[in-house]
Amino acid sequence: MANQSQLGFQDASSPIMEELVEFHDHALMVALAICSLVLYLLTLMLAEKLSSNTVDAQEVELIWTILPAIVLILLALPSLQILYMMDEIDEPDLTLKAIGHQWYWAYEYTDFKDLTFDSYMIPTTELPPGHFRLLEVDHRIVIPMESSIRIIITANDVLHSWAVPSLGVKTDAIPGRLNQTSFITTRPGIFYGQCSEICGANHSYMPIVVESTPLTHFEHWSTLLSS
Repeated sequence: MANQSQLGFQDASSPIMEELVEFHDHALMVALAICSLVLYLLTLMLAEKLSSNTVDAQEVELIWTILPAIVLILLALPSLQILYMMDEIDEPDLTLKAIGHQWYWAYEYTDFKDLTFDSYMIPTTELPPGHFRLLEVDHRIVIPMESSIRIIITANDVLHSWAVPSLGVKTDAIPGRLNQTSFITTRPGIFYGQCSEICGANHSYMPIVVESTPLTHFEHWSTLLSS
């Protein structure tokens, strides 16, 4: 959960998000090295008068042509690897279907016979003490931790977007189309997200709450809800 003075990402709770955070740090270090080099060269040019031999040197032209290509390769390779990892969906242990409505989410556990529910934001006047305003819902998604979860996302009316930052998941919900993504939670906890596509007047009132629990707790919860 993000706090008021937080500058970085939320704590990663899935392998994909861990990779995204590492790539972010890697890209920042490359950007820092480039900025330091440019600042050093600007300082050198202001402090010393460079000779014409230095300015016209073919070695310098060769360096400033090859060096950016190397930098792009250092950024592209891990980026492509993460893109392929995010797109790859193995045999899932559990499949969910999320349907975006104005302005709530409906969920279906397709591996169970009658396990469906709507998830509405809890109004501020009805919010229990200690819960987060505009982020808490009346029915949370409950999933088993350390299990491969596939979620199929669509919409019933307008464009929506199902996004949970700490899980590294953000997928558009498009009417008449099924998009899918997958994730694995590495620890138990409650993870918050919101609709990330402007979908109308109450766009900011479509929170997403994912509760990651041990498998035994999930089995007990699913039995109670489907009975």
